[in-house]
Amino acid sequence: MINIISRVSQGIYGKLREWESTLYRKKKQRKLKNQDFTIIASNCNGAFMYYDMGLPYLSPTINLSIGMNDFVKMVGNLKWYMKQEIVESSGSEAYPIGMLGDVRIQFVHYETFEQAVRQWNQRKKRINWDNLFIIGTQKDGCAYETLKKFDQLPYKNKVIFTKKEYPEFESAHYMKGFEEKEELGVLTNRKEQFRMRRYLDDFDYISFLNQE
Repeated sequence: MINIISRVSQGIYGKLREWESTLYRKKKQRKLKNQDFTIIASNCNGAFMYYDMGLPYLSPTINLSIGMNDFVKMVGNLKWYMKQEIVESSGSEAYPIGMLGDVRIQFVHYETFEQAVRQWNQRKKRINWDNLFIIGTQKDGCAYETLKKFDQLPYKNKVIFTKKEYPEFESAHYMKGFEEKEELGVLTNRKEQFRMRRYLDDFDYISFLNQE
């Protein structure tokens, strides 16, 4: 009997969490005024923003990861890189690797290289060059000099998530909870609490995308 009551309680608790999370997401969707934007991101943070808002992926940087040094290099000459073909590269990783010129792309959520390139090329055609948002993350050996180069990129709408405060960089956004770690953790992971929130939700990306 105790086990049955426990399972019922857990089921109710789970449904309440899902209900609250759905309301939270719908509230954010209603606040979003900008609907036709392209997020160029170094990892999956941008993809989750599109997904949360129920919007199509107007970006090739979906379900992949690019080291910050390469990412800064790519977005620094974005139109040129978007004209380059991706060449398959070998490695010990369990997922496909591609080279976009001298930029290494880890297609972490694709089963085959062919699938990854097909999606990249399809989504690349959807880029809204007049409504770009650049999102980086202090990971993969992202040194101070890389943060500085990111901050100097010629984009009005850009942000880089960092594990500590950098008041000298206008584009840096401090994400709490990773101070004791060597680098920023996975921001799309959920926190251990009743409300189903990810670390990414600590950033008001609705205001960011609305350019407020």
